[in-house]
Amino acid sequence: MIRIVPVKSKKDLMKFIKLPFALYKNEPNWTPPLISEQKKFFHPQKNPYFEHSEAQLFLAYKGDDLVGRISAHTNTQHNKTHNDRVGFFGFFESINDQDVANSLLDAAIAWLTAKKCDAIRGPMNFSVNHECALLVDGFESPSCIMLPYNFRYYKDLLENAGLKKVMDMYSYYTKVVPPPARVSRLAEKIQKRYNITLRELSKNKKDMKKDLETIFTVYTKAWENNWGFVPMTKKEFDHTVKELMPLAVPEFIYIAEIEGKPAGISITLPDYHFVLRKMNGRIFPFGLFKALYYKNKISMLRVPIMGVVDKYKSKGVDVLFYHRSFETAMRYHDKYYAAEFSWVLENNVAMNRIAETIGGRIYKTFRIYEKSIA
Repeated sequence: MIRIVPVKSKKDLMKFIKLPFALYKNEPNWTPPLISEQKKFFHPQKNPYFEHSEAQLFLAYKGDDLVGRISAHTNTQHNKTHNDRVGFFGFFESINDQDVANSLLDAAIAWLTAKKCDAIRGPMNFSVNHECALLVDGFESPSCIMLPYNFRYYKDLLENAGLKKVMDMYSYYTKVVPPPARVSRLAEKIQKRYNITLRELSKNKKDMKKDLETIFTVYTKAWENNWGFVPMTKKEFDHTVKELMPLAVPEFIYIAEIEGKPAGISITLPDYHFVLRKMNGRIFPFGLFKALYYKNKISMLRVPIMGVVDKYKSKGVDVLFYHRSFETAMRYHDKYYAAEFSWVLENNVAMNRIAETIGGRIYKTFRIYEKSIA
């Protein structure tokens, strides 16, 4: 008998947060999140997501054993942007039991139906601006920063419950090596032809603030026509910046300008998942020392954001971003040996082609599912 319980108390929330630690205790490729950060993420007064949308968390019990979890949530930013009534699920975890998965999804569907949604899509934790999608290929290594890792059998659980693929996203892997000569020649030609300026994020506090405002504007414009894109509110963007800036290296963050106008942005981050795997979810008593020690041993980079404003997309700005990122990574070659470009939508022909041109190979595939509930 499967029993589904809505999360209503702090005690329930801690069970929700800690369940993956039990499920993945023997899986070295899973990255434990910081428990303190998870508590803040689900706190309505500390996560600006809750200023425009709602969420309900559920726990699944089989007898007295906690065996699964799921969230059901609305996303008014998505619905306004795409003029639809899609609802979402996320934070899905389950033992390998179809009845448990079905019961969790049924609870999420019932909650979303009451909110007048006509479809359920996910996994989204809570949106495309957070961790999202299900890993369906590439289980041999951990996922990079801001990307999920899950059991291989989750794909069967979701598909057997009637969910269908709606979009795949690719992660490209490449070694940190000097840019191919043909790419260097192409980058030089593009820069001269269109008089493109690439500059790093300012380290001056006042100028950095202006640069971050530019990044917010370009991010909204550059992705507005992408499948599933959800614009962040200014508060959500500021919240994300506050979380990520301590991890960022300004030399890996670029703004492209053409005739003095912002044309695109590129952000590369060190893979701090390597550090989190050493901390096991806790900062204290020794996690802080582990973080300080292991952050200097990170050897992987991830490019989570690279976008160009529509009117400049035909000018090769993205080629310059890739080229500069490689050049910068080579300056740190004794530190970083590999990089990941992700994720790239399967229907983004141009970006997939560029990733392949610079030597990238698809090594992980993530999938978004959907099901009509009307």
